[in-house]
Amino acid sequence: MAKTIMIQGATSDAGKSALATGLCRLLARRGVRVAPFKPQNMALNSAVTVDGGEIGRSQAVQAQACGVEPHSDMNPVLLKPNSHTGSQVIIQGRAIGNMEARGYHGYKPVAMKAVLESHARLAEQYQCIIAEGAGSPAEINLRDGDIANMGFAEAVDCPVILVADIERGGVFAHLAGTLALLSESERARVIGLVINRFRGDPSLLKSGIDWLERHTGKPVLGVLPYLHDLHLEAEDSMDLDKLGGSTATGDKLRVIAPAAPRVSNHTDFDPLRLHPQVEFTLVRAGQTIPPADLIVLPGSKSVLADLAWLRAQGWEETIRRHLRYGGKVLGICGGLQMLGRKLHDPDGLEGEPGSGNGLGLLDMETTLAKEKRLTRMRGRLSFGNAEATGYEIHMGVSTGPALQRPVLHFNDGGVDGARSEDDQILATYLHGVFDEPAACQAILCWAGLQKPVTLDYPALRETNIDKLADMLEQFLDLGPIINDLPIGIRI
Repeated sequence: MAKTIMIQGATSDAGKSALATGLCRLLARRGVRVAPFKPQNMALNSAVTVDGGEIGRSQAVQAQACGVEPHSDMNPVLLKPNSHTGSQVIIQGRAIGNMEARGYHGYKPVAMKAVLESHARLAEQYQCIIAEGAGSPAEINLRDGDIANMGFAEAVDCPVILVADIERGGVFAHLAGTLALLSESERARVIGLVINRFRGDPSLLKSGIDWLERHTGKPVLGVLPYLHDLHLEAEDSMDLDKLGGSTATGDKLRVIAPAAPRVSNHTDFDPLRLHPQVEFTLVRAGQTIPPADLIVLPGSKSVLADLAWLRAQGWEETIRRHLRYGGKVLGICGGLQMLGRKLHDPDGLEGEPGSGNGLGLLDMETTLAKEKRLTRMRGRLSFGNAEATGYEIHMGVSTGPALQRPVLHFNDGGVDGARSEDDQILATYLHGVFDEPAACQAILCWAGLQKPVTLDYPALRETNIDKLADMLEQFLDLGPIINDLPIGIRI
C-alpha cells in the first residue's frame, strides 16, 4: 500500500497546491510512483481525465508533475459553485446534481465513502500519494463530518505537513493557532511545519522559528522563498483577484475579457497573459471597458446569469460597437453559448428554468441538457493549418446554421464551433485552445497580431513545475517525507 502524506494549510491560499505539485515532481524524479489526491475541491477550474471524468484543474497539473495521466480518483469530490450557497456536486468525475450547502452537509457521509474508495484504488497502484487539503483544518464550523482535511487524514491515518504563507503576515500566529484548535490526535499527526513565500534573509526568522518549535513541539521543515515569475495554473475563480494583466508596453495585441461572477476555466487565459506580444486585461465589475483588438468571452458555470451581468456592465453595447469597427470576438464554451440567439434551460440546471436571449451574433441556439459532455480532443483549426488540443466540459447542446462553419476539425472526424461569415467572430467549446503553440499563434494572427512569436505554453508549464521541485530540493527537509517510503530511498 502507498504511503500517503497530506499537505494542509493554516489558511486558504497558503501554498498547499504549489507544495504538493513540487513534491509530486521531486518524488517522480527519484523514481517513485507517485500520485496526487485531493479529497474535496471547490473550484470552477476543472479538467477532463483519462477515464472521462472531471476533476479540479490543480490535480490535473499535479498529475502532470507526477508524469501520469489525470484520473477521476485523484479528486473524488469536486464542488462547482453556481450560487452563493449552492454548488454542482461531482462525485468520482460525474455530476450528480446541485446541492445547497446545508443539503451537502447531510450528504457528506456518502461523499466520504467515495473519497475512501478512490484513495484505496490509488493506494494499490502507487508507492506514494501526495494529498492536498482544502482551506484550513481549523475551521470550527466545518469540523463536523469533515472530509477535506483532518477528517480524511484521521480516516486513512496519514501524516500531515502544515504550511502557512508569511506574505499574509502573522505566520507564527497562523501556525500556532491552527495547531491549538486541532484535537490531540490531529495535532499528533502533524509531522512538521513549512513557512512559504519568504522574501529576504532567512536568518532573521531564526528567533521566531526557535520559539515556534518550542511552543508547538513541531519542527519547521523549511522556509520556502518567494519565487518570482512562477506560473502555476490557478485552482479556482477566487484567484481572479490576483490575475493582473500583462504590461502595456510596445506594439501589442490588446485582448480583454470580462471577469463575470461565475467565470469558469479562466486558465484558458494563461497563454495570453504570458505572451510577450499580448496586452491582456481582465475587466472587473464597475471598471471601464477599455478598447481592444480582441474580446474573449470565457466559460461560465451559470451562462444566463453571467450574460445578465455582462449586459448590466455594458458589455453587449461594447461588443457590438467593437465589431462595427472591425474588432474580433472569441467565445469559449459558455462564451460560445452567449453569442447565439437563444439559451434554454428547461430543467433549471444552472438556475431557474426558462429561456433567455443571447447576444444574437451567431445563428444558433443552445439547450442545456442533464448529461455533461466530458472529453479530451485533438484536431486542427479550420484556418492556419494549426494543431489544437484541449477538453470539453459543458452541458449545452448547440444547434443552428452557424455551426456549419466550424472552427475545429477533430481527428475523430467531428467538428466544433462556429466562425462568422465576416470572419470577425470565432466560437468554440474547446478549453485550452490557446495551449498549443501553433494554435495560439494562428488565433493571434487572426485577431490582428503581425508576425506573432511562438509561446510554448506546455514547455513553460513544465519549466515552472521543475522550478518548484528544485526549490524544495534546496530548502525543504525531505527526510520525514521520503525516509518512510516503501522503496528504500532515504535522505
